[in-house]
Amino acid sequence: MTQLSETVAEAYAACLDITRTEARNFYYGIRLLPPPKRNALSALYALARRIDDIGDGDLPLEEKRAALAGVRKDLGRLGDIDEPVYVAVADAARRYPVPLGAFEELVAGVETDLADVRIGDFDELVVYCRRVAGSVGRLCLSIFGPTGSADLETLALYADQLGIALQQTNILRDIREDLTNDRIYLPADELERFDVLIELDEHGNLDDPQGRLAGYIRYAAGRAQDWYSLGWRLLPYLDWRSGASCRAMSGIYHHLLRRIGANPVLVYDQRLSLSAGEKAQVAIASLAGARS
Repeated sequence: MTQLSETVAEAYAACLDITRTEARNFYYGIRLLPPPKRNALSALYALARRIDDIGDGDLPLEEKRAALAGVRKDLGRLGDIDEPVYVAVADAARRYPVPLGAFEELVAGVETDLADVRIGDFDELVVYCRRVAGSVGRLCLSIFGPTGSADLETLALYADQLGIALQQTNILRDIREDLTNDRIYLPADELERFDVLIELDEHGNLDDPQGRLAGYIRYAAGRAQDWYSLGWRLLPYLDWRSGASCRAMSGIYHHLLRRIGANPVLVYDQRLSLSAGEKAQVAIASLAGARS
């Protein structure tokens, strides 16, 4: 790995700071990587975060669309942009086989979020999850790098599936917050089957007087668990530090999923998260599991 120029080193430092501040779950995972891979993943995260923030920000709708179109344009001229995040991503793409098209998929997923969101069925949800999270899984895989003579297409599928598992966890965690933004990612046909109406009570919390939403969340959490099992097939093909990083990042979300599935009402009035101590325990367990 060639030595970094001062400009590139500063760009990576800026991306690490963004990751440390804005994505503590992700940061706990990448801390287990050697510095070059840690730098590269922080750069990819910083750009993904920028795309996501456009969708969630306060700009008028047309300005959001224009900003996302600008990201698409910028992806085609990475080496010509003198801005820390793009400088770092361009350097990462020179050093690793980064699938830049995955950022385009992420942009497409965020464009879905710009209007009021309603998802018809689970197949439609999978497409959305693949765009906004499976894409990130494939970006991470490009930096982790498989060991041996693995079938890269199959490993990309596993990375996709793990990202889809994480996004399903996010959706279950954020039902209340998403509803306040007029977004419902839970498939409409399933809500109808479970006789669930997603509403807030007078206090701004999820309203579930008959417990039907809780029953649905338990069902959806069980299905998300199956997607973790599919995605974790990736782990044996990674070197031990990349495997530990992947275990840590996904393990934090998996702990959240298990907590939500065991007690769905926890998400009715708060944004559930693990404590710093719990995240550290997941990271330590991930290191131990990867070494074994």
